[in-house]
Amino acid sequence: MESSVAADTDRTIESNQTDEIKAKMHFTGTVVKTGLAGAILDIGVGRPAVIHISQIVAEGVEQPIKRVEDVLKVGQKVDVWVKKTKDNRVELTMIKPLDLEWRDIKKGMTVKGQVVRLEKFGAFVEIGAERPGLIHISEMAHGYVRQPSDVVKEGDEVEAQVIDVNRKKKQIKLSLKALQPEPVKEEELPRVFTEPVRKDREKDKDKDKDKSARRKKAKAPRQRGQESFADVDELIATVNEPEKEAEPTAMEIALREAMERAKARKQEEKSRKTKGVSQQQEDILSRTLENKVQS
Repeated sequence: MESSVAADTDRTIESNQTDEIKAKMHFTGTVVKTGLAGAILDIGVGRPAVIHISQIVAEGVEQPIKRVEDVLKVGQKVDVWVKKTKDNRVELTMIKPLDLEWRDIKKGMTVKGQVVRLEKFGAFVEIGAERPGLIHISEMAHGYVRQPSDVVKEGDEVEAQVIDVNRKKKQIKLSLKALQPEPVKEEELPRVFTEPVRKDREKDKDKDKDKSARRKKAKAPRQRGQESFADVDELIATVNEPEKEAEPTAMEIALREAMERAKARKQEEKSRKTKGVSQQQEDILSRTLENKVQS
């Protein structure tokens, strides 16, 4: 009876330990047994765990192994990760799992990573996903960035925000400036510093408005009946003002004198012609009278 209770207690402990094990958990296990399909390891949870041959990797070898014995030996200690747990069974892998699966990466989340490569257009950051994330040069700071190396260097640990993720294209876009405070705008500066600037700007704006209004007023065609009171006052002022004669130039004086002399000559010639006609008429009249007397 006591042995049965002890066995039930052991099973309960093993069950609880198995429930606490989650995917991606890291363990250092000891190889207990090897076979054609894989191996059994003791990871210290009260019961053995299994690893399939497809999840066994040899250091420095990228190709899948053909025999378990070529990589694992009984008693050997290896680093493994939990692949999944099912029905109190723990399945392991020697392939380090990704910290972030595609389904885990969401727009707006904050991630930490290491800068692994710099390009002219930005920097690549290893964040534990299938592909490194890209911080475009335009997302490195709120201001102008001449080149990525002005902000980050290879090996730097950075914190960034995911601004876009495309699982089909295997693209993860990150931003540094999304986590940085926005620069203070001029309107938000203390009033003491901005008032003089604002007054000067308001004066300049008023001057520009006056100039613009005068230009429009000069260019705009005036229609009958649309004169302003100011225009009427200006017109009356010009009527009441005495006209000032402009002083003639030497050329104008000479021209006037020449015209006067020409006019005088014409009058003299006309007078002479008139006198000549009258004398002829008198001579004819006198000869006519003499002839009548003689006859």
